[in-house]
Amino acid sequence: MIRPAQIYRLIYISYVLVRNGLDELILAMHLFRPIRFMRFFLPWFWWRAELPPRGERIRRSLEELGPIFVKFGQNLSTRRDLLPLDIADELARLQDRVPPFAGETARAIIEKALGAPVGTLFAAFEVEPLASASIAQVHAAQLRDGRSVVVKVLRPEIEKVIRRDIALLYTIAQLADRYWPEAHRLRPVEVVAEYEKTILDELDLLREAANASQLRRNFLNSPLLYVPEIHWELTHRHVMVMERIHGTPIGDIDALRKQTIDLKALSERGVEIFFTQVFRDNFFHADMHPGNIFVAPDGQYIAVDFGIMGTLSPMDQRYLAENFLAFFNRDYHRVAELHVQSGWVPASTRIDEFESAVRAVCEPIFARPLKDISFGHLLLRLFQTARRFNMEVQPQLVLLQKTLLNIEGLGRELYPELDLWVTAKPYLEKWMRSRIGVRAMLSEMKSQWPLLADKLPELPGKVHELVTQLERGKLRVGLGDDSLRTLVGEMRRSNRRTVLSIIGAACWVSGAVVLGLDGYSPAMIGAAPLFTWVMAGLGTVLIYLSWPQDIE
Repeated sequence: MIRPAQIYRLIYISYVLVRNGLDELILAMHLFRPIRFMRFFLPWFWWRAELPPRGERIRRSLEELGPIFVKFGQNLSTRRDLLPLDIADELARLQDRVPPFAGETARAIIEKALGAPVGTLFAAFEVEPLASASIAQVHAAQLRDGRSVVVKVLRPEIEKVIRRDIALLYTIAQLADRYWPEAHRLRPVEVVAEYEKTILDELDLLREAANASQLRRNFLNSPLLYVPEIHWELTHRHVMVMERIHGTPIGDIDALRKQTIDLKALSERGVEIFFTQVFRDNFFHADMHPGNIFVAPDGQYIAVDFGIMGTLSPMDQRYLAENFLAFFNRDYHRVAELHVQSGWVPASTRIDEFESAVRAVCEPIFARPLKDISFGHLLLRLFQTARRFNMEVQPQLVLLQKTLLNIEGLGRELYPELDLWVTAKPYLEKWMRSRIGVRAMLSEMKSQWPLLADKLPELPGKVHELVTQLERGKLRVGLGDDSLRTLVGEMRRSNRRTVLSIIGAACWVSGAVVLGLDGYSPAMIGAAPLFTWVMAGLGTVLIYLSWPQDIE
């Protein structure tokens, strides 16, 4: 049930939209076309002064409505292939031109958080902010040892504002869950919960500092991405002090051209950074709009603002990589299989029907030149198609989808001929090869060897106990859980590969065990190494046969 405070908030949102002249845009939507004539009965329709451009009106409305709406506008601003250019240009101003709060207020927050006067903490501190965003603003400062830093300060009372709007979103989501037929598939309450977690994490600058430190370690000495250093002794939940960086905003295309930076290489590097974060590190910057990305004179990316970071489970990583490769190879049957195996569509879905639907979406797109293919449009078409098959929204993938669309939008702005598909495919193939086959198995065995060596002496006793229970009829295996049934179904679908890989691994282990035994008899001294090599060779052949055939 909507509370009085939320009703007031809805009224205020409507008031802001009308005051900024957005009632005409709302009534222009297909849903409201039947009642467009009613605008002629509104008093302000006759006496309102000439309105500013629509992009400016939308930007002003989002700024007035608060941080959640500003974030929404920031995300939209990166999709120039989906928005009219006048609106995209105006929304881009939300990335670092949100009205600031008073510098003296920022100084008071810093002194309260760090427990000392600003004059004691810093050799110099600029009261005028360098930049102001929806959650915090940034001031330039200088440490006592002369190093230049920036001080990020959380907006006062921001948590209260965000929690108010999140509560409103929950109410709307719950109403949708109850009355909207599509809610069971789109899971609005879970999506809001995921968004709540993400945006509340942004309010803890200690968490952001930890994110920055982790990302800095992941790309230490990398020519691709530079992450500024955090000064932990001056960092608090409401204040963060970070190395000051100098670079060109990535959205300033003219300045980048004047520096003779290769925009094609820069856009491709952005794609590589994204896939490296997602698949190599499983820790990705999920707020990569142009206001958070700068470019060094040598073309290296510089990232700031680490409040929103994403991770995936190993299973989601694997399914995503295989899905991407199947799309690149136009293997729509594999795409359909993966969607069922991952649980993204119901297990009862007919593979052939889903394959046919995906092919109908993708083939017309692939028939065009690759440079004209928009991954954003492809995702939207696929989501529309998947609706027929009751495909559920995966909240854990929402951040990834948003980031991928941001990266593509950014890349196309830098270099309109960007071919995301060709740039990403070799990286994904390399990653998949590193996760399957003999090399991956040997790496896994090496990491697991201490545990295996510890448990190996217990295996004969365990096997004897298992056989004894089997002979006495006391061994029972039951499936009383839906998840187990699903797992068994997946195992049956890949039974041949699974059996071959298990037998191959067993050959390797048995060869290693025989080679490691002490106290050979004279007859066994020469036979043991030979037996090991035979078993290793047999294991290699079997594991090779167990490889998925869709990875070249």
